[in-house]
Amino acid sequence: MTPRVVVAALVALVVGLVGGLAISRAGGDDLPADDSVAAGFARDMQTHHDQAVEMSWIIYDRTDDRFVRSLAYDIARTQSHQSGQMAGWLQAWGLSPTGPGEQMAWMKGLGHDHGDEASELTDDGRMPGMASAEELTKLEGLRGKEAEVYFLQLMIRHHKAGVPMAEAARDYSRNRAVETLAQSIINSQTSEVETMTTMLEERGAKPLPG
Repeated sequence: MTPRVVVAALVALVVGLVGGLAISRAGGDDLPADDSVAAGFARDMQTHHDQAVEMSWIIYDRTDDRFVRSLAYDIARTQSHQSGQMAGWLQAWGLSPTGPGEQMAWMKGLGHDHGDEASELTDDGRMPGMASAEELTKLEGLRGKEAEVYFLQLMIRHHKAGVPMAEAARDYSRNRAVETLAQSIINSQTSEVETMTTMLEERGAKPLPG
């Protein structure tokens, strides 16, 4: 993790902790349990977001295209803040950063459009949409248009997998702050997928299969 990612995450964590404490003192929602949808979402979406931030800073340094750099900067800034917000919630709720079960367990059995398929880990234990270590290494080794195309492909897959997670949190967390953030994630990532798909088409490329 680069120094600027660490600094951004620390600032966001402070903001999230203050906001989380305010939420916990305001009354209304009960504090989420360790195995709740709200807690599971906060933990797993943090991990998901942190990789999106990492990929965004990688491409930011590997292209001169101002539109790609602007997109990457916006993703890094927004998701760093949201990641810190969720870390702050967990502290305010008195919960550990890691949960009692495996990643994505909180989504299993929810039904609707948030069933087991959307929560299945890959064979090597990654959450849906997450880039592998090999894919990140490949991205780091590319420059210019090749880097732009591969970044857009990885981020589209990443964003698409994050939307069902946010939908499940919005529909089942029973926590107003979580519902609000989840809807914001749905809105921004859906819009960004459309933008990135157009950017890929402009470069004569298509999203990754699957």
